[in-house]
Amino acid sequence: MSFTSPVQPAQEPRQWAPVGVLPTPGDRPGPGEVAVWLLRIPPYAAAAAAVAEGMLDERERERAGRLRTDLLRERYVTSHVGLRTLLGGYLGIAPAEVAFVRETCGMPDCDKPHGRPAIAGEDSLHFSLSHSGDAALCAVAGVPVGADVEERDPERTGTRLAGLIGQLHPEERAAIDALPEELRAQAFLGCWVRKEAYLKGIGTGLPGGISAHHVGLAEGLAPADAPSGPSGWAFADIEAPPGYHAAVAVRNEAAPGGPARPVVTVAGLPLG
Repeated sequence: MSFTSPVQPAQEPRQWAPVGVLPTPGDRPGPGEVAVWLLRIPPYAAAAAAVAEGMLDERERERAGRLRTDLLRERYVTSHVGLRTLLGGYLGIAPAEVAFVRETCGMPDCDKPHGRPAIAGEDSLHFSLSHSGDAALCAVAGVPVGADVEERDPERTGTRLAGLIGQLHPEERAAIDALPEELRAQAFLGCWVRKEAYLKGIGTGLPGGISAHHVGLAEGLAPADAPSGPSGWAFADIEAPPGYHAAVAVRNEAAPGGPARPVVTVAGLPLG
């Protein structure tokens, strides 16, 4: 069965991905595919709040309650209602019935269950959720996947930008330094979303080492002789809404000759 969310639809601005149709169990991504769903949070916030109490689990409600401001709570609640609505469609169950677990941490010296979020009892549908500003992004694949979306920060200039670039892998720093100054903020953010997507994909998050892994710059800015990325992982830069950068990283076990770019579809997430 498929489930229709009680959240009422809202009209999306043209610059955001056109709203798609809520998926069904037959729409699961195949090998080498990643389904990316974008949600513009403000139009759905009130409706999401109205159903959150009966949809989110105890852990989600507690985390939302600990957030410092109403805006942060609104963004968290709306993105998680969207995530549950999406996964419920793929699984053919009500959003409230989606049960989450944490996989074992991806750090080599840690066996605690605070790694990548996963669906309980489901090993063939993987997801990654990210939200920043007014945007939420969820990537869904049949293998482990990580996703990140970031709103551009106009204050990332001068010495502050130099400090942020200094946290990256040495090869990434060198590639950014070789670019004209006016492109460096864009190049940094394109690299950063790849970095976060990968670290989420391997289940470590940022403690896994910002400088330890080379993921490279976004397509069009990376040097032709750039070293390859992490073995067994493929990357795709996502066509994000104006003012945002986004990327996904997906495990690519079937490509021993080197990672290939995954086939990515992008659609607006319908909450109704």
